[in-house]
Amino acid sequence: MSTTATAVDELIRAADSRDAIGLDEVMSETALQSRIDRKYLLTAQELREFVLLMDAEYRILQIGQRRLFGYESVYFDTADYMGYRDHRQGRRRRFKVRSRTYTDTGLSMFEIKTKGLRNMTVKHRMEQDHLLADRISAEAQVFLDSTIAKEYGEAVPELIPVMRNSYRRATFVAPAYSERVTCDVQLNFSNTGAAVAGPDAVVVETKSLNGRGVADLALRHLGIRDVSMSKYCVGMALLHPELPANKWDRLLRHRFGAVRA
Repeated sequence: MSTTATAVDELIRAADSRDAIGLDEVMSETALQSRIDRKYLLTAQELREFVLLMDAEYRILQIGQRRLFGYESVYFDTADYMGYRDHRQGRRRRFKVRSRTYTDTGLSMFEIKTKGLRNMTVKHRMEQDHLLADRISAEAQVFLDSTIAKEYGEAVPELIPVMRNSYRRATFVAPAYSERVTCDVQLNFSNTGAAVAGPDAVVVETKSLNGRGVADLALRHLGIRDVSMSKYCVGMALLHPELPANKWDRLLRHRFGAVRA
């Protein structure tokens, strides 16, 4: 394949090069609802080199005949973007609320991410009707309130939908290590007033029990360092140039082509 291949071209090539693993085995062996996440932003060429170094234990999630899947997320925050500001300031007792819909199947989940001990990400989720994905239903509100009360002993402020994000994802899984690597391409961010496309790059996220997994070591060997990046925060900063984004300023300017004030 030409070195001018796009990120999605390289991801398809990478996914086709691996043995398959089914969803049932992924859920039973490596659910990783509590894990350490590390994010990396790779070019198409870097993705090719990374996959060549990936341990043979890593297989590709396949459902039916699909190995790349469409995702759509709706993020909820306060009217003054408290969640965004908490993340930017590194507040330990913070949470993120979203609906995630798997567009190929219509499955939709209401999800809450909290921070546990040692900065571990803890995901709480419940299935919902995909027609409710753009709002917080009464059932989801009860789930949200009880989760945050249990985790932090706090009440939840009023949340509204503030951003929609779509992308395509391939997931590599290594049950032997209890590790997963997700690779996202074709990122798009939008709200009621604007839409922004991400760069021709791959957002790679490693999910492991200690943040020092086999995939992390392979990336480090290539000289690729993890980045402080949240799709929600990057998307909000792109859609709202007036928001403070010093934590991601260099990433936004050099990799996302953002023009900041």
